[in-house]
Amino acid sequence: MTDEFDAMYETFRALLDAFPPSESVKRLEQFGISPDIVQRIRERHEQQTIRIRELEEPHAVVLGNRETWYTGPQAKDKCWPAVVDLLRKDGWPEKPSITHLDDASTRVVSLLNHPKERSFSTRGLVVGHVQSGKTTNFTSVMAKAADRGYKLFIVLAGIHNGLRRQTQARLVHQLVEPNPSMWSQLTGVDRDFAPQENPASYFGRSNKTHVLCVVKKNATVLRTLARWLEKASDYLADCPALIIDDEADQATVATKSINPLILSIMRSLPRSAYVGYTASPFANLLIDPSAEDLYPRDFVVNLPKPETHFGTEVLFGRYALDGEDPDQVDDGYDMIRSVPEGDVACVRPLSRAQVEGFEPVITDTLRRAVEYFWLVTAARRVRGTGNPHSTMLIHTSVNTTVHNSFKKPLERMRDRMIRSLGSEAHLARLRELWEQETTRVPAEDFGERKVEFEDLLAHLPSAVDHCRVVMDNSSSEDRLDYDNGPVVAIAVGGNTLSRGLTLEGLSVSYFVRAVSAYDTLLQMGRWFGFRNGYADLPRIWMTDELAEWFRHLATVETEMRRDIDVYMSEDETPLTFAVRLRTHPALRVTAAAKMRNAVTAASSYGGKRVQTHYFHTDADWLGKNIDAARALVVAAHSTASRIDERPQEGRYIFRDVPHDVVSDFLTTYKFHERSTENTSELLVSYIRKRVATAGSLRRWNIAIVGTPRGRPDNDFVFAPGVSVGRTVRARLDVAGPADFADIKTLMSRRDAAVDLTGDSAKWTESDLREQRRTQQPDTGLLVLYPIDKVSAPASTKTRRAPLNAEEHVIGVGLVFPEPSTTDSTVESYVSADLSKVSVEDENYEFLDGEDM
Repeated sequence: MTDEFDAMYETFRALLDAFPPSESVKRLEQFGISPDIVQRIRERHEQQTIRIRELEEPHAVVLGNRETWYTGPQAKDKCWPAVVDLLRKDGWPEKPSITHLDDASTRVVSLLNHPKERSFSTRGLVVGHVQSGKTTNFTSVMAKAADRGYKLFIVLAGIHNGLRRQTQARLVHQLVEPNPSMWSQLTGVDRDFAPQENPASYFGRSNKTHVLCVVKKNATVLRTLARWLEKASDYLADCPALIIDDEADQATVATKSINPLILSIMRSLPRSAYVGYTASPFANLLIDPSAEDLYPRDFVVNLPKPETHFGTEVLFGRYALDGEDPDQVDDGYDMIRSVPEGDVACVRPLSRAQVEGFEPVITDTLRRAVEYFWLVTAARRVRGTGNPHSTMLIHTSVNTTVHNSFKKPLERMRDRMIRSLGSEAHLARLRELWEQETTRVPAEDFGERKVEFEDLLAHLPSAVDHCRVVMDNSSSEDRLDYDNGPVVAIAVGGNTLSRGLTLEGLSVSYFVRAVSAYDTLLQMGRWFGFRNGYADLPRIWMTDELAEWFRHLATVETEMRRDIDVYMSEDETPLTFAVRLRTHPALRVTAAAKMRNAVTAASSYGGKRVQTHYFHTDADWLGKNIDAARALVVAAHSTASRIDERPQEGRYIFRDVPHDVVSDFLTTYKFHERSTENTSELLVSYIRKRVATAGSLRRWNIAIVGTPRGRPDNDFVFAPGVSVGRTVRARLDVAGPADFADIKTLMSRRDAAVDLTGDSAKWTESDLREQRRTQQPDTGLLVLYPIDKVSAPASTKTRRAPLNAEEHVIGVGLVFPEPSTTDSTVESYVSADLSKVSVEDENYEFLDGEDM
């Protein structure tokens, strides 16, 4: 009976995958199956589903929420075990590294179609992190797909020869060499695709090998491949193919030559799965879903950030998202060093007219960065662990003439450094640099031991002497080569260093390249990745504006990934939800051509907390905000239905103040221009629309949150009889304009509950939301904070510095009630346009009893 039931379950498994539970029950009953057997089938399917979902794997959004034919490796597999053996030899630990890779790659393969289906054309997207092992992940996916019967593997390896060669070499090493009799190659390390004679020798039924083809995203090469596949069409019906698009946002999206050729290749393959891999998926998520294109209509997968990986948030910190406790969001490591704006013209021509004949100046910041690089190289030799290579990146311009102009100045600096190592004054300056940097980022915080200056000194002469200055760009013949022994190099380059290629042992970066889009900016950050053995030592020199852009980008990334995960839990699909991408006033999300099908996505303030964390520090700007706050308190005092006075706690609450009082304040209060989401216009517009359309936000509670009053030298007077002690909010210790401060966090969760009753100290975020829905469902909260103009940090061990404003600062926090069904919105996001997509028109393939 058990065997019969198992057979029955397998027969109807595809039906259970394709339809919602209620519909699948009806269809099973139509086959005359008794209700108790139907219940048993459903229970078995639910158990199988739970088992699959409980794998430690990244979340995914799946078309139709279908489960999978692939649940992991089997004992008979050959390709995946070979990959694992090589990783173990390279020192990968079983847990967590290999286990996590196994789970993540299994999840991706599970979203592909079974290779024995009659026909399929899958489109998916895998979102990784810059320099986080995406190549290893897709190599593992290819190995597992090969073990299950996929035959043709086409890898689109970026647009540069260097990345194509690097990718081919890795795939040959990890896939072909361990099982040479199982693979045929259409390309080689030193050759891109060229037409092969006799397609039958590769795809005929007599050839059981897997076929590997690694090509650049170059129109000529892809056109040649597409034509050859067309000629081989008689042999491709039984050839399940997996197309991996590495750096899938580059050249693939919205290009007149590359994009149609990729689609042409897919049309020649009756059984094909296209999977894009990228760390900057912004363009891919904005493709028109209704067009015959490469929008990831079948699945989107977030790869988890590996342990010890240096990503955007780790280095630059980020801002709190809605619902997060700002105090729990990391500021990032203290590894970013400021390049003054005045230095930029010394290392990068500011116009095309200045390119010819440009000669860079070794500024103080550039000299300091290079000297620190040599110290790091020597210190790593003392430790004798981790990556044997040591690289510095200098990236100031995309122009190859500018790159080449750095060679002689850097070589002269290297020669002077060698001659100066006998100078006591020079050594004293190097010692001071080393002590400053190792004090700011203690080695102990990363499980390392500090290298003393005396210990590294013995290795410093050889570190400098062995250092090469390499111009790595599209016109240079001198390229980085890590295959012939340990390398010490200062790499000056542009686009050839900006994607895919790994700068081995990268420890110092000097980056002032002007960029205009999220994806370009993110991919330029070659400093992301793994820094085993020297995680305390990396440093990045860049302008303050760029550092702020990367902090914003870290916030965009986190929010994007959270969107994918949240929508998955709500049973959405890539065709029923569009991931929102937060915008920025100075940056495009991606190139204009890639955004032509994007639409503005609405972001409601409903249920959100808004707080000011950017401030000017000049007295005139701050004085106007003080005047606005005092006028608000006077108006609230005269219009409130009740006033809760708690001066012993440093708190006042004016209840049921009319909305126009709040709107008048927001109109006069000055928000910093970097607060792109929190502007007077957006906030006032939202309040007025919600009052008009939803009937809520007519009344507001106005709170003042400070410290207990009683010290005349510390009290801040808002109005006669209304004063509190000033609070302290130190600024982030990052260099910037003279009149700019970023305090990062203003409002605590307790402050957001100041007008509610109950023990808010014990409330979670969900508790707070529930209490506000219950107690103040239609009332907004505005909180004023008088911030001391000095605001010295309580500890010297944090990335904080005194605020040092010319006048006391007024911070503002707003808490909006949950939205109603008629809630108004504000616009600060873009997304794909799903308005023309009809999910009901999708055709689902059934296996009709085929052997699975």
